[in-house]
Amino acid sequence: MSVVRIPPTLRTETGGEREVIVEAETVRDLLDDLTSRFPGLQGQLEYANVYVGGEDIRTRDGYETPVAESDTVILLPAMAGGSPAENAAHFPRH
Repeated sequence: MSVVRIPPTLRTETGGEREVIVEAETVRDLLDDLTSRFPGLQGQLEYANVYVGGEDIRTRDGYETPVAESDTVILLPAMAGGSPAENAAHFPRH
């Protein structure tokens, strides 16, 4: 079984769980299991980066990346922010 580390921003959806144990063969299976157990994660995981054993799944086989029993899986939600371009002119660069 693999350990999935839940970041603080997603813990409200997992009842405060920091880590969840999941049995899965691929990242797709793992995410399906997580969203089945914690339906509130469904929309949150759409933009999350997933790392298996410290490697970004985008550099491997994507959602078909194998997950071994000893793997730690990290979910890292994408962050966005900033100001509209018209506001940027009001702030000095240096």
